[in-house]
Amino acid sequence: MDTTSEQDAAANRYQAVVAEIEKASQKIGSEPPRLLAVSKTKSATAIRALAELGQYEFGENYLQEAILKQQQLQQDYPNYNIVWHFIGHVQSNKTQIIAEHFDWVQTVDRVKIARRLHEQRPVELEPINICIQINISGEASKSGISAVDLWPLVEEIQAFEKVKLRGLMAIPAPDNSVDKQQLKADFAEMASLYKALQQKVTGIDTLSIGMSSDLALAVEYGSTMVRVGTALFGAREYKAKESG
Repeated sequence: MDTTSEQDAAANRYQAVVAEIEKASQKIGSEPPRLLAVSKTKSATAIRALAELGQYEFGENYLQEAILKQQQLQQDYPNYNIVWHFIGHVQSNKTQIIAEHFDWVQTVDRVKIARRLHEQRPVELEPINICIQINISGEASKSGISAVDLWPLVEEIQAFEKVKLRGLMAIPAPDNSVDKQQLKADFAEMASLYKALQQKVTGIDTLSIGMSSDLALAVEYGSTMVRVGTALFGAREYKAKESG
């Protein structure tokens, strides 16, 4: 596929996703959620193509890969004001580089991680935005905290001046995309937790639920940010997985 065809394909995919978001929002009379383009395994060139269409928020799972793309984009296209979200599992020995290079971390699930982000955030930068990840499906293999553990963590995080709690994030179990009733139950619980958090903490404005396969349903349940990868970039080709 030549460059022009690739650009046209990217534009078509982007416009289709935006249209789906707008349609789902209009159906329930709500404001459209923000679109987070999940660009893991995709090139800086692919990110640039979406940035030229007006997409400026991108999510990355793999740290080393993300830093390389950030450096390339900063060098070649310094006028792109990209907002970078880290959406992979956060290892405590990687918090410093995350604190230095990302605007958001959506996968905070321990006070240790929040404290290290606070301590390691450069003083010249604004506080780093964070979401608490809820393990809404209760999967032992998945990161995130249980709903009952949310409130003690919220209390501790509020003491850290260099992190700003913005909301909640969840990744439902893969089989829930087939089991619609369970998916609805998960989204409903997230919506309830989010509303409760808004009542307790000022500045809460982000409920990050919904991906390519369940975008419209997430909007119905109040998502304010949908994380879309495949529908924007096409299928991924995975290399050896980097520990995040």
